[in-house]
Amino acid sequence: MALSLNCCCWWTTVDYPHTRFHSALITLSQRSRYSTCSYAKKSLKKSKRGGPEAFGDLSEETFVQNDKLDTSLNSVGHISNPVPSRSAVLQACTITSGLIAALGIVIRQVSHIVSTEGLPVLDCSTEVSFGFEMWHLELIAGLVVLISSCRYLLLKTWPDFAESSEAANQQVLSSLQLLDYMVVALLPGISEELLFRGAILPLFGMNWKSVGVAALTFGVLHLGNGRKYSFAIWATFVGLAYGYATILSSSIAVPMASHALNNLVGGLLWRYTSNTSKHNLNEELPP
Repeated sequence: MALSLNCCCWWTTVDYPHTRFHSALITLSQRSRYSTCSYAKKSLKKSKRGGPEAFGDLSEETFVQNDKLDTSLNSVGHISNPVPSRSAVLQACTITSGLIAALGIVIRQVSHIVSTEGLPVLDCSTEVSFGFEMWHLELIAGLVVLISSCRYLLLKTWPDFAESSEAANQQVLSSLQLLDYMVVALLPGISEELLFRGAILPLFGMNWKSVGVAALTFGVLHLGNGRKYSFAIWATFVGLAYGYATILSSSIAVPMASHALNNLVGGLLWRYTSNTSKHNLNEELPP
């Protein structure tokens, strides 16, 4: 995330300005370690030619530790791509979510006006309302459990999906503080559902065809920023689940709440597993 946010956060495809200091530091550390290891191995070969007494303190354990560290640094260098600053992420999230929400509101309002004029266009605002009933809580809880469980299984069994999720999460979540996760979970959850399930879906009718159109559009727009087709397939599946919940409840509040909660759960789990991995790596490195 590592578990993924899978927030189905469309705004993560935005390009951010970022620093390359961390990557440069990792590269420098790798080169230094490679040079040390190479020099030590050459010294060992010379020592072997000079006899057993010339070995000194050199041992195979030294090279095992060096190779282990090289592998660890390679792993960190591969995952830890340069990330945008906290302010850049929050600004991009706020602006893009606002634009997405505005587009959804415009579509709903235009469909309402056109429908009242007698034209054969469905009124999105009446097809899908903001109403909420107590039984909707059960539907929301079911969606969160279903999507979170499926995400976890895919991360364990589908390497391509896990790689795409990790790349997106590194880009978006690495620089954020804990409370920031509420922002990046809530804003995309509300804005994206307002557009896709609150406007696009009812505009084409409250049926499976419309659910499919909205979900497919939702999935395609999740390509990019390190995300591959595997992530688009996942986003399409999630879109189908949210669309079905919208038809069942006739309320946009259900997919909004489910989307935001899934974002939050995924983000927090990714933060936990990421911190655990870093801690384990530090313990494995030789002093």
